[in-house]
Amino acid sequence: MSAKQQLESLIQDFQQKRPLRAGSLIITTYGDIIHPRGGNVWLGSLMKLLTPMGVSERLVRTSVYRLVQESWLQTEKVGRCSYYSVTGVGLRRFQQAFEHVYTLGTDDWNGSWCLVFLNQLEPETRAKVREELKWLSFGSMAAGVMEHPRFTRHELVPLLQEWGALEDTIVMQTQPLEQRSPRALRRQVRESWNLDELGFRYKRFLEKFRPLWRELSTNDNLSPEDCVTARILLIHEYRKILLRDPLLPDELLPGDWEGRSAKQLCRNLYRAIYSRSDELLTSLLENASGPLPGPTPGFYRRFGGLSEENAPSSGAKIAKESA
Repeated sequence: MSAKQQLESLIQDFQQKRPLRAGSLIITTYGDIIHPRGGNVWLGSLMKLLTPMGVSERLVRTSVYRLVQESWLQTEKVGRCSYYSVTGVGLRRFQQAFEHVYTLGTDDWNGSWCLVFLNQLEPETRAKVREELKWLSFGSMAAGVMEHPRFTRHELVPLLQEWGALEDTIVMQTQPLEQRSPRALRRQVRESWNLDELGFRYKRFLEKFRPLWRELSTNDNLSPEDCVTARILLIHEYRKILLRDPLLPDELLPGDWEGRSAKQLCRNLYRAIYSRSDELLTSLLENASGPLPGPTPGFYRRFGGLSEENAPSSGAKIAKESA
């Protein structure tokens, strides 16, 4: 099979998922493509990006509307055209996950844990805070107790204040011990984050995207449009796993942890296709002022460094339709 055939298989796999979570795919598109280029885009551009994946214009409109209602996106109307950008709240929600996607390594762990006690919250607020903490890859230590090895109390307090839960939530930062990974601790983290399920999801990711990587080395026939689609699907599927992964230190992970291989595969694929995908993005994406600017310098630090040599120049303005 050629690289294009492997991509078609990935698209079919995505289209068969029910429900088809177009809203999540749109968030991926903003985080990977639109945010580094200014963050504001015409709805018609977004539709053109997602059409090759079988996402209809109607579904894009419906999903964007819901994202606005849920405070992920905000809209600006100029004439008959609508332009969307990520809200401050939305950016805080997904920024950490995207940082994890593009970072090759993690800081050394000092043995400390951030513990969050939710028992004193009202049931509705407790459920809301618990869900927000899951978005930040907190694990469940016990009923009403969440944990994370890398988050700090200092980072969490402003978020709890934003959620209206600061006064009734107890946050503790443990002191590191000399013996940081006894058997009981390794068993606890396996249960808190369901590492078996997480490892299985990484394994499925490898099974789905390794064939595309192999074909890129032997039968690479992807067009710039194909590379855009492959790039969105790659980051989307990888990001969904990372949302539940606290990036535990190696001493608390199984020796054959699939997350390591998944990170390398994601990096290799991204490096192989991002330049060609940008060739199309520069001519496809548009805001109220015209074509979106090129990516910020920070974009080229992804995955340990991307080459700017072949970065395309700004493209011609595309014909605009009412959106």
